[in-house]
Amino acid sequence: MFIKNQAREQLEDYIDLLQRIGSLSGLFSNSSTPYLYYRAAENIFCKAFEAENHSRSDTSADASKNKIGIGLKTFLNGRGQSWQKVAEFNKDRHSYSELKNNPELLVSTISELRNKRINFAKSIHNVDAMIYHCVTRTKGKFFIFEEEMKNVNLPKIKVLSTNNNSIHFTDGIEDYNFNISKSTLLKRFITRDEIEFEVKVIEDPFEFLKNLQALVSSNQAMKIKESVVLPLYSNTKQNGNFVPEKSGLNQWNAGGRKRDEKEVYIRIPLWIHRDFKGFFPPRGESFNLKLPNGVVLNAGIAQDGGKALMSNPNKALGNWLIDTVLKVQVGKVVSYQDLEDVGVDSVEIQKIDEQNFEIDFKGVGSYESFRMQNKRDL
Repeated sequence: MFIKNQAREQLEDYIDLLQRIGSLSGLFSNSSTPYLYYRAAENIFCKAFEAENHSRSDTSADASKNKIGIGLKTFLNGRGQSWQKVAEFNKDRHSYSELKNNPELLVSTISELRNKRINFAKSIHNVDAMIYHCVTRTKGKFFIFEEEMKNVNLPKIKVLSTNNNSIHFTDGIEDYNFNISKSTLLKRFITRDEIEFEVKVIEDPFEFLKNLQALVSSNQAMKIKESVVLPLYSNTKQNGNFVPEKSGLNQWNAGGRKRDEKEVYIRIPLWIHRDFKGFFPPRGESFNLKLPNGVVLNAGIAQDGGKALMSNPNKALGNWLIDTVLKVQVGKVVSYQDLEDVGVDSVEIQKIDEQNFEIDFKGVGSYESFRMQNKRDL
C-alpha cells in the first residue's frame, strides 16, 4: 500500500502530529476515545508525507503521492467492522429515482456511477491506483490501516437484502449498502491494527491553550488565499442547466475560423469581474494555471468582457478537460449529463499570487452555492 513505503522519519512525524491533535480531544468531547476531525486528518497526512492535498476538490481522492490517489477516512474502530459512507448521489437522483422497485437495476446504476467517479479521480490527479487510508479510534488509541479502493465488479453484483430505505448488496469482494432516502453508498470496512499507538488526552485543554504563545506573531499577518468558483455550464429558465453546443466546453464546435478539435474555454460570469475586481490579471496578460495533476498551463483571460478563461495553446485546456478528465470522444458535444456522471459541474480557481493560480473541480451545485453566497444572478 502507501504508508509502509514512506520514510521512517515521515511516519514518525505523522504519528506525532496525530497524537498531538488527539491530545486536544477534550475541546470537543468528554469521551475517553480521542477525537479526530476529518479535515485535520487530511491536513496532517499531507503535511507529514508531503502529499498533494485535494480536499478542496469533490473527488474520491483527498490526497495523492507517488501515483497513488488516497481517500482519507477516520471513524470509531467498533468491533472490527464499520459501515462508512464512500459516495453520495443526491445530485444524481434523477438517474435512478424511478428504479426503487427494481433493486438490482438500482444498485447497478449506483455502482456504475461510483466507478465513474473513481476513474474520474484517477484521471484528474494522474494516479495509477486508489486506496483508502483509515485512522480508526478506540479508548486511548489510534489505529491505522489501508486497503485498495476498488471499482465495483458490476457483473458480480448480488442483492442480499432490501427494505423500504436501503439495499444491501455485494460484488463478491466487498459489502455495500445503498441508503435510498439519503442517496448515500456505504461500504463495510473490516478494521485492522496495522499500526497502533497510544493517544494521551490532555485533562484541561483549555488551560493548555491559554498558555500557548500567540499562533501568529504581531508582525506576521495571516495570508488568506482568494478563490472563485466558475461554472462549466450555462443556465436558462427554459433549458435549466446545459453545456452550450458551440461555446465553453464545446468551443471547438463554433463556426467562423478553423478551430482545433480540442479548443475549449471556461466561462467567467460578468459579476465575477465586478465583485472580485483584480482577482484575474487583465485581458492579454498571461499567468500560470496549475492543474490537479501538477501540470502547469500558460493561461489568460480572453474574449469581450473577459468572459473566457483559456490556455495557450488553446487546445491544452481541452486536452486535459476533454481527454484526460471527462474522456469524451473527440467530436462529441459535451453535455451536462457528462458532467453529472462524474459528479462535477464547476471549477474553483485559487489565487496563489499575481502570476500563479490553481484549478480544481467542484461538485454538482458548487457554483450555484457560490453564486447564492454572493447573491448574484447566473
